[in-house]
Amino acid sequence: MIRDQELYRIFSRRAALVAGGKLVLLAALSGRMYYLQVIEAERYRTLAEDNRINMRLLAPLRGVIFDRYGVEIAANQQNYRLVVVPERSPDIDQTLARVARFIALDERDRKRVKKVIRRKRGFVPVTIRENLDWREVAKIEVNTPDLPGVLIEVGQTRLYPFGEAAAHLLGYVGAVSESEITGEPLLQLPSFRIGKNGVEKARDKQLRGRGGRSEVEVNATGRVVRELSRKEGQPGDEIRLTIDMALQEFAFKRVGDQSAAVTVMDVRTGEVLALASAPAFDPNAFNKGITGGYWRQLMGDERAPLTNKSISGQYAPGSTFKMMVALAALEAGLVGPEHSVFCRGFVRLGRSRFHCWKRGGHGLVDMHAALQQSCDVYFYDLARRTGVNRFSAMAERFGLGAPPGIGLPGEKPGLMPTREWKLAVIGERWQGGETLVAGIGQGFTLATPLQLAVMAARIGNGGYQVRPRIFLDPPGERPQDLGAPTPGPGASLGISDGAMDVVRRGMFAVSNSPRGTAYRSRIREKRWRMAGKTGTSQVRRITLAERRRGIVKNEERPWKERDHALFVGYAPAHDPRLAISVVVEHGGGGSKAAAPIARDVMVEALRRGEEVESAAMGIGVGGAANRDGLGGALRKAALGGGADRHGGR
Repeated sequence: MIRDQELYRIFSRRAALVAGGKLVLLAALSGRMYYLQVIEAERYRTLAEDNRINMRLLAPLRGVIFDRYGVEIAANQQNYRLVVVPERSPDIDQTLARVARFIALDERDRKRVKKVIRRKRGFVPVTIRENLDWREVAKIEVNTPDLPGVLIEVGQTRLYPFGEAAAHLLGYVGAVSESEITGEPLLQLPSFRIGKNGVEKARDKQLRGRGGRSEVEVNATGRVVRELSRKEGQPGDEIRLTIDMALQEFAFKRVGDQSAAVTVMDVRTGEVLALASAPAFDPNAFNKGITGGYWRQLMGDERAPLTNKSISGQYAPGSTFKMMVALAALEAGLVGPEHSVFCRGFVRLGRSRFHCWKRGGHGLVDMHAALQQSCDVYFYDLARRTGVNRFSAMAERFGLGAPPGIGLPGEKPGLMPTREWKLAVIGERWQGGETLVAGIGQGFTLATPLQLAVMAARIGNGGYQVRPRIFLDPPGERPQDLGAPTPGPGASLGISDGAMDVVRRGMFAVSNSPRGTAYRSRIREKRWRMAGKTGTSQVRRITLAERRRGIVKNEERPWKERDHALFVGYAPAHDPRLAISVVVEHGGGGSKAAAPIARDVMVEALRRGEEVESAAMGIGVGGAANRDGLGGALRKAALGGGADRHGGR
């Protein structure tokens, strides 16, 4: 009995301890639950909501690029993208093989798709091909039952309505490479495109816009269940250029299949109306994903279609440089315009002969005749008297020897050599013969077509520091009408009126005197007559051995060894508005290859300018009510009376 009572007490004590422990544990658990569910309820509600709702970034529309008259030259269009959702396609190889029956899909494309699939979750769509046309879309839609997991998504892609004609100017857009990825979220989007060259690259940040967002509900595996809200992004800024796209296209087509550059700019404002480089590439092909065959074709073309020759091509300016030597000599007071030299076809310096392009010689010529007939012997004499440092410094005042600052990637500086430059860079002393060669724009002297246009513009406007520009900033700025009065183009270069007059009269004679080197390519309309200068840039001189084999003409040599043809000028000569430069790679003489192109492009530019002015005068520019009508009329006039390529605005 006593023992039973003892056992009962022990059991009761232990039961009480266990019960107490349970109570303590229950109290702790209740307290924790209260803490989590009441005190921390808001925090965990937010965390749970974040785990259920995802924010996704939406790519904005890229800004549209317009020419000076409001014609769209880089826009956006719907992009039909073919994608596959791997988890819905049990046999991806079979699916891709079936897709290849309806659209072009090579083995490289299939490998790329399968590589991406291996890196992503099964429910994430993977792009098979972009930019499907209507026929391809129809084929896919009709055969959807046989293509498990294959869908068509609608997005936006870049469109270049004028294709090759504006390829170097505008550049193109492409996928973001690993080296280009920064902290900006937009760059992380697989479908996002950035500017790779030209205006697209130069103004990429303005054109990108701001991303939008989509609030979506996802399940535990991350699959989207539904979209809760959506805010579209802010489109990129509109960019307006000084370019007249119709003139740009005309210049590009006028060059044909030659390797060349044509630049046209306003001599007062610096607005560039045409910046054409040929041959070119199709920028739309880069949007669609360039094929290996097309890439090899571009890379294998000896005419370098991927190079913007207008700003990146550097050429010896040849005789187009002679105005710089003449101005340097006149401004230094070393000679007057009446200074004469007898040309017998060559000069001697030591034991070397330096030939004139006219082997029989020009006879007695003064400065005017030397410019008109492009006498090399005269400018050998002038260069020797003036010195390379002096005439290179004069050339720099006219825009040579430094990047023009047009704001496009790839601008080259050219080169205006000096004695100090050669010693520092090459480690050799300057030789007297090099001064003679530099005096006719050969040797170390280099210039880009854009620089040559700037030089011609500064001569045409009477010696003012006009700078080239292709962007109309701010966006609301209107282009300067060709016939409208305008303030001075910039600071004076400090060249005397007398010296400028000598050079300008010489250039007028080049194009309008029967003995001028460009007379056959003159503009016959008196109100549009052009002043200019031809040039030939020697690539490789014909050797004595070649002459013995009968090779005496430039065109008889391989294309890559032929001389470059150049022309610079401005018009109308009596009241200059536009300047032009033309460089035809390996085209031979400037009078035969470059001057005819310059004449045709200049006539077209002046004709179009008159039409635009007439349209502006016909509608009037006063008041906001006329703005839309004026813009439409200008576009119509600028495009020769037709409609613009992409609807314009």
